[in-house]
Amino acid sequence: MQTAAIAFDRFKPLQDDACESRILAAKAALGKRAVILGHHYQRADVYKHADLSGDSLGLSKLATQTDADYIVFCGVHFMAEVADILSRPEQTAILPDMSAGCSMADMASLAKVERVWREIATVLDPDEHVTPITYINSAADLKAFCGEHGGIVCTSSNAQLILDWAMRRREKVLFFPDQHLGRWSGYMNGIKPDEMLVWDFDEPMGGLTVEQIKKARILLWKGHCSVHQMFQAQHIINFRDQYPDGMVISHPECNFEVCKLSDYVGSTDFILKTLKEAKPGTRWLVGTELNLVNRMAELLKPEGKVVQFMAPTVCMCSTMARIDPQHLAWALENLVEGRVVNPIRVPAREAELARTALKRMLEVV
Repeated sequence: MQTAAIAFDRFKPLQDDACESRILAAKAALGKRAVILGHHYQRADVYKHADLSGDSLGLSKLATQTDADYIVFCGVHFMAEVADILSRPEQTAILPDMSAGCSMADMASLAKVERVWREIATVLDPDEHVTPITYINSAADLKAFCGEHGGIVCTSSNAQLILDWAMRRREKVLFFPDQHLGRWSGYMNGIKPDEMLVWDFDEPMGGLTVEQIKKARILLWKGHCSVHQMFQAQHIINFRDQYPDGMVISHPECNFEVCKLSDYVGSTDFILKTLKEAKPGTRWLVGTELNLVNRMAELLKPEGKVVQFMAPTVCMCSTMARIDPQHLAWALENLVEGRVVNPIRVPAREAELARTALKRMLEVV
């Protein structure tokens, strides 16, 4: 008879160094049966234990190529859902702390999106005229909604390409949950600002008139990333005043003014690649999550590169940081004992539809 799972309460008081030794021991005991994924934004004391690191989609794809039975995702909830959707049936995705979510993803729920779809239907048939696009930073049921309604998923690296695909199929797009990625991608694809309107899901008909809805080419969900909204145009102006030769690179989740003032705009992988390939001795202002910026600053210091965080205040992905060494040790030791804690399992029908939307994306890119 299998015993109950080891309670997390036993791990709460552990010091980080004690957790580290237990994590290493558990990893050794599990061997290739478990793979630990560490997102770029993950805190350093957890990130160092990752077998694979990268962005959310890249990690999920890498995990499916391993022989591991268990995919321990040190990221946030939607990332573990994608890992479950894309992995083989015999693999199990695990999130060490179920409270590790994403505030942006939480800004769009299935109930809200379905209500918006019904409201649009009072003006025109959305299944004929509107392609829903969800950023990968969203819940599985929203990916399933897109799969069911001829829509698609995008990432920060392929959003422009996906938007172009969508606009060639239908004349309008409903883009959620991040308005800023949608706006920047539309701008880069030559769509005029007055053709990209914000849909305020707390207002009837999004706060828009019938004529505005008819004219709009992109309806932008009123959502954002709390981390990337910390960065402001004035931060870049101040940096350029102090360092005229300095370079600025930002994530497209930043607001439009920040993106326009930046020398480069791109995904986390693009930011990493650009910084690594930059000339020695260059100085960079970076508009993305603090853990990633600090990690790159240390890595590139020997080359004389100066990499600094854009905002004057500390701002990190606090929800992802909920996965600490204590939770990771707890999840791994339970696996050693043959017990799975915090498995992420997307319902079969939902997973099938979400997989359809994800496969559309992978076919386009």
